[in-house]
Amino acid sequence: MGTHALFKRYEGNPIITAEDISCEAHTVFNPAAAKFENKIILVLRVEEQRGFSYLIRAFSEDGINNWKIDDKPFMIHEPQMGEQFWGLEDPRITYMEEFEQYYLTYVSFAPGGPQLSLVTTRDFERICRHGNLFYPDNKDGAFYPKRFNGRWALIHRPYARGRAEIWLSFTPDLKHYGDHTCIIPVREGWWDCTRVGMGPPPIETPEGWLLIYHGVRTTASGSLYRVGLALFDLDDPTKLICRTNRWVLAPETPYELVGDVPGVCFPCGAICDDQTREIKLYYGGADTSTCVAFSTIDDILDFIKEDQKIGRTFYSL
Repeated sequence: MGTHALFKRYEGNPIITAEDISCEAHTVFNPAAAKFENKIILVLRVEEQRGFSYLIRAFSEDGINNWKIDDKPFMIHEPQMGEQFWGLEDPRITYMEEFEQYYLTYVSFAPGGPQLSLVTTRDFERICRHGNLFYPDNKDGAFYPKRFNGRWALIHRPYARGRAEIWLSFTPDLKHYGDHTCIIPVREGWWDCTRVGMGPPPIETPEGWLLIYHGVRTTASGSLYRVGLALFDLDDPTKLICRTNRWVLAPETPYELVGDVPGVCFPCGAICDDQTREIKLYYGGADTSTCVAFSTIDDILDFIKEDQKIGRTFYSL
């Protein structure tokens, strides 16, 4: 399966399809993931036949099988809220231990463009809306779970300087943001030359903060969405330790190559087992179905080290 298999696809993929949703559903993809009450919860993006998306919850004991999916949406677009006029898309979830709350970021889509929005919850029943965090165009946002020198850090993907790249912003109060820094730019000529965007929220490892991101290259037959890795300093999330030269997951299977948007692997959620160090990476396949792939923290860190020795000139920021 390709040149390497750092992430191994689940043989039963896709794990959730539109046929599993009792509400109106054309596609179901790009899931956020979190541990909740000894279960795995996914907050899934569901697109209905008007082309608008809503969010729905799914629960599983093992995060792979026997998903219990709600029979009604968790969050829907509310036309009176102008930023949500065309729907809600691509959620990410960070658990903020300091507040004992889950911070769910998502894209609000409207005529003014995509905007990054936030809700918080303790129980995935009652939510508190915090509105938009930035002006459009902005998406692919996720919080770090810890403060850095007293400030929180948010990864997001504005369209700035004519490019769609991954930025980091700091906030003392989760209301006012500053010190904006581009941390993962596009690489001209590479597999991630067209645009890049954050995948799941950052994962803390012994070697640094692991960022799993999607990179896009536009080809004669359309865009290819692949997955790459970057490692950042544990104390300074603006300090890049290394970024992989090669992608680690790419569309190869029928459920990734055929669908509403062919050629897409788009991760939004990841669950790390504290004991086995296994990572479950949840991603959308071809903007149509929900899939999962597996790796371990140890294998990922080993791959990153090996990747830096393959003889290519490392891309410098």
